[in-house]
Amino acid sequence: MKAAIIVEDHDDTREWMTTLLGDAFPNISVTTASTVAGGLAALQNDTFSLALLDISLPDGNGVTLVEWLRHRAPDTYIVMATIFDDDDHLFAALRAGAHGYLLKDQPRERLIEQLCGILRGEPPLSPSIARRMMRHFRQSHEPERDDTLLTDREREVLGLLARGFTRTDISAALGIAANTVATYTKSIYRKLGVSGRAEAALEAVRLGVVRRDG
Repeated sequence: MKAAIIVEDHDDTREWMTTLLGDAFPNISVTTASTVAGGLAALQNDTFSLALLDISLPDGNGVTLVEWLRHRAPDTYIVMATIFDDDDHLFAALRAGAHGYLLKDQPRERLIEQLCGILRGEPPLSPSIARRMMRHFRQSHEPERDDTLLTDREREVLGLLARGFTRTDISAALGIAANTVATYTKSIYRKLGVSGRAEAALEAVRLGVVRRDG
């Protein structure tokens, strides 16, 4: 990770999160903002490897920034950092395109480890959030989620997505165009009934496309 943006309205929390990122990714460059408008201005001026976003901001919802990044900067890794652990906030963020969802009230060491896991291809999800997602998947549309619907190439793409590869990385690894990767990704999401990378990664583990340990 070379550059990150933090969008968080509380000064103390913003400074704390900046320190967390520095511990997880030494020498990372961090830009901060305290509002949706400030975040959008920064995103339009610079390119970031990682975005760490709050949900509740003075002038709106951080999910707005997720949607902007998904369409304008798809290679940015997006993590929500919030106090909200309910289904409505969680799934709204994941549907918008967030790759991870971390609760701020976790121990500092655990948060650093979860952030470091991004480089190992592990979606950063607080344990209670991962359990909530898995419970949701078990309870909804389970018969429709069948990896036999995936082509061999789609399984390859899903495996790389689950390991944290960006669209550009997958394009290079498989020798296909980035637009083709995007087409495969949309097809995978549709077939598996998911709407973002974090959900797809959990489905990849459940379906055996990748192992839980890597």
